[in-house]
Amino acid sequence: MRRVTADEAVQLVKSGDTVLIGGSGGGHAVPEALLAALGRRFDAEQEPRKITAVHPVGLGDGKGLGAGHLAREGLLKRVVSGTFVNSPSISDLALADKIEGYTMPQGALSQLMREIASGRAGLLTKTGLHSFVDPRHEGGRQSKSAKEDLVELVQFRGEDYLFYKPFKFDVCFLRGTTADEDGNVTMEEEAFFGEMMSEAQATRRCGGIVIVQVKRMARRGTLPAKQVKIPGILVDLVVVEPTQRQTYETAYSPSYAGELKIPLSDIPVLPLDARKIIARRAAMELFPGAICNLGSGISTGIANIAAEEDVLDDICLTNEQGMVGGAPASGGDAGAARNFAAMIDQPYQFDFYDGGGLDLAFLSFAEIDENGHVNVSRFGGRIVGPGGFINISQNAKAVIYNGTFAAGKGGAQKFVKNVEQITYSGTYGQERGQRVLYITERAVFRLGAGGVELIEIAPGLDVQRDIIANMGFTPKIAADLKTMDARLFKPERLKLADDLHKRTPPPRSSRLDMPKAAQ
Repeated sequence: MRRVTADEAVQLVKSGDTVLIGGSGGGHAVPEALLAALGRRFDAEQEPRKITAVHPVGLGDGKGLGAGHLAREGLLKRVVSGTFVNSPSISDLALADKIEGYTMPQGALSQLMREIASGRAGLLTKTGLHSFVDPRHEGGRQSKSAKEDLVELVQFRGEDYLFYKPFKFDVCFLRGTTADEDGNVTMEEEAFFGEMMSEAQATRRCGGIVIVQVKRMARRGTLPAKQVKIPGILVDLVVVEPTQRQTYETAYSPSYAGELKIPLSDIPVLPLDARKIIARRAAMELFPGAICNLGSGISTGIANIAAEEDVLDDICLTNEQGMVGGAPASGGDAGAARNFAAMIDQPYQFDFYDGGGLDLAFLSFAEIDENGHVNVSRFGGRIVGPGGFINISQNAKAVIYNGTFAAGKGGAQKFVKNVEQITYSGTYGQERGQRVLYITERAVFRLGAGGVELIEIAPGLDVQRDIIANMGFTPKIAADLKTMDARLFKPERLKLADDLHKRTPPPRSSRLDMPKAAQ
């Protein structure tokens, strides 16, 4: 292992290379110094040119950090990521067809790193079937110049699967907290583990160079061996960046690192507005012991509601980045969590999700159509991408979509005749027997055999004037149409604990029902 500066490290990136980048969202274990140095080098030298950037999770602060450092014409040929939402300048290049843009399921990309590391042919999975990632639709393409088929539809034992093809990585940018003189890397201050080990192994398998950014150095043999997340045998170069932050918004939170747990009273109480009303109604779907995922946006507010209502310990909230338990963070820090019970590597979290481990998935929506299809990946002149949405929505036992009834100040319709891009197929969900709700501050809908059905309306609203007249299609109306719970719209606490403890959770395994003699 050799220690170099960030500017020295990026000199190893050549034109035409494929660069693998670790990290998540708003600065969580993002190798920021390396990305910034690569952008500076291109500005100064106009080299390297036409590289392919691959990062399973979107990277950036919504402005110019993260992947935004690479958003320079000529530097990039192609970007393959779970989402562009964190780096709108990358989205702009794809929209202008100045790069080949692909967005793929975050979980599929995460798991693909292990397949590449092991030398297997690629990833075979049902994740993405009937969505825009399916080659029968767009194949994950987000720009006209994106011609290559990165995903194939295949038949295996008489069933449809998607096959995600492997990449050949030339250089890998990763991040940890501490490296020793042998290149062993720990991640004790990081808010996210990701798939750092798999990415290092995958790059080494391809004959590429592994570069790790860390905050500090330690003497050889002094790091606790069980804390090493990237063994030194996989690390070629180390870059020390003493000022690296835990996330873009947070310099360091001991709770995000799992160093301590904070009092529930320190978790912010949301102001009463449309977003809180929606999160409250969604929280009413919780039951004791429910294992849940909280997607980005409004759904992250369910953690704040659970803390405010003192039911956080009665359920298990997770996020796709690998947090189990506690309260997933919101806003720019989404992807981190406070008071978590475990932080696991991201591919393992997606294994659990893909295997049907989630009782409830709480996700956002941008558009919904009459078939119950949901779009979060491309709308309103923006390329967002699916992130972990496809893995989560396709495989959870029940999916609760949360969003405001209309979009923006102009009140643009979000319930449309046809979604611009299918990120979730309502038809496929129906075939698989999923329970699906769509929650807004005005009304609640469910996915029925005939499509979207209105089942609840806010107090004082008129079905025709306030709901149907503002939709691009006419939903079915439930025969037992109900009024939404009045408590949702009042500033007082819901007293959700009283309701929660009256609910009986669905059984998971009959094997737990041991005969009395065995107890």
